[in-house]
Amino acid sequence: MTSTPPPDRRRWFALAIVMTAAFMDLVDVTIVNIAIPSIQQDLGADFGAIQWITAGYALAFAAGLITGGRLGDIYGRKRLFLIGITGFTLASALCGFAPNPETLVASRILQGAMAALMVPQVLSIVHATFPAHERGKVFGLFGAVVGLGAVSGPMLGALLTEWDLFGMGWRPIFLINLPVGIAGLILGIRFITESKAPKALRLDLVGVALATLGLLMLIYPLTRGEELDWPLWGHLSMIASPAVFALFIAYERYKTRKDGSPLVELSLFQVKSFAAGIAVQLTFGVALGIFFLVWTMYMQFGLGWSPLRAGTTGIPFSIAVSLAAGLSVQKLVPRFGRKVLQAGALTMVAGLLLYIWEADRYGTAIQSWQMALPLIVMGLGMGLIVAPLTDAVLADVPREHAGSASGLINTMGQMGNALGLGLVSVVFFGVIDDGLAPNALGMAFVDAFQNALWWTTAVLVVIFCVMFALPARPRVGAEGAEAAGTPAAKGEPALTH
Repeated sequence: MTSTPPPDRRRWFALAIVMTAAFMDLVDVTIVNIAIPSIQQDLGADFGAIQWITAGYALAFAAGLITGGRLGDIYGRKRLFLIGITGFTLASALCGFAPNPETLVASRILQGAMAALMVPQVLSIVHATFPAHERGKVFGLFGAVVGLGAVSGPMLGALLTEWDLFGMGWRPIFLINLPVGIAGLILGIRFITESKAPKALRLDLVGVALATLGLLMLIYPLTRGEELDWPLWGHLSMIASPAVFALFIAYERYKTRKDGSPLVELSLFQVKSFAAGIAVQLTFGVALGIFFLVWTMYMQFGLGWSPLRAGTTGIPFSIAVSLAAGLSVQKLVPRFGRKVLQAGALTMVAGLLLYIWEADRYGTAIQSWQMALPLIVMGLGMGLIVAPLTDAVLADVPREHAGSASGLINTMGQMGNALGLGLVSVVFFGVIDDGLAPNALGMAFVDAFQNALWWTTAVLVVIFCVMFALPARPRVGAEGAEAAGTPAAKGEPALTH
């Protein structure tokens, strides 16, 4: 094990730079949803293109996360971070000046791919830059940035769209990244210290190709299916995708035996809590991917609300998530363990059922204040899950594999999100009839929203059941948490069997 170098005096500048980049990515995930109606009106985008504006980013991000992390280990985390933030900034400019839906979709895919190079380096740079005794404070700051990104994205998107700066409409939601990205690049060159993995690794290009192909074969037909009237090739592609994933697994086993540099460390899945946690992360991503897109469609297309009204309606949800997340990690999980996460899933189900009832009762006359209660209940449930989930997944992971495990957790969450966004064409758009009269469109969106919430409820019930395989009780000092920078690394409880 290499000796720890003395702390770099520039480390706090480096932290501010990588945290800003992480914040930029988090905001970019949520900021777009609020602006979707404005984008559709301005560019004439159909609903298929709208899905790809969100799903394309999520899919490219999911497909590239593990590869981005491995490239940083091989070629240097600072180098990959700077490449990623440069590409992300350029892609943001392309999004902001996109003349048509096709260019915007392509630019969003590029943006997601660049985020996949940039984001995995954040925690790696922190580990390489900060001594162990300072990481508790650092990851506390990181948690605050994550919460701030989730809260501010929809509001920032609403304000920028409503303000219509320089008559540019929705475009500033992307162009705002330009000064931030340029500053991050210039300061990153000066203040971030380069680091690599101590052990030489090789990039698994075949693994990258197979994983990406499997994802595309599953998600692309889902996203385009409704628009193309469910062609035969789409069904064949989805049916064949498990075979591609099986081939990927077989190749990863071969790669492990050959040179010990697989894209995915398959031995991690022999750890019961990790395998269950990955399943929870994937299905939770599906639920969130469905909900957040259809929620925006429901409020702005179905109810005819402005972006600002839709954005402010979500404030109680964001506050509830933040409050419950802090309470979950600090007070509840140390005492009740896994039951807190399961209570979170059931609480989200209760909020969804309440929302379905309200949407049915009030129809298109529903008001923002009437949505507050189901949103608060859902937010409390989500907060109970998101904060302690990573610790629960990593509790029994060997320390040497914690970095790889963290990358897999993020990848599966993003993959679930992309899958959920793809399913929107089935559970939401699939129940809206073509050629409806304008006066019937509002109720059609209300009905589709309720249908999508029933599907989301079913996914959360599955999550609740899978959580029984997570570690049951808290213990201090989980092995896997230290390398991943999770709360157990700073003396906070993780979960154990």
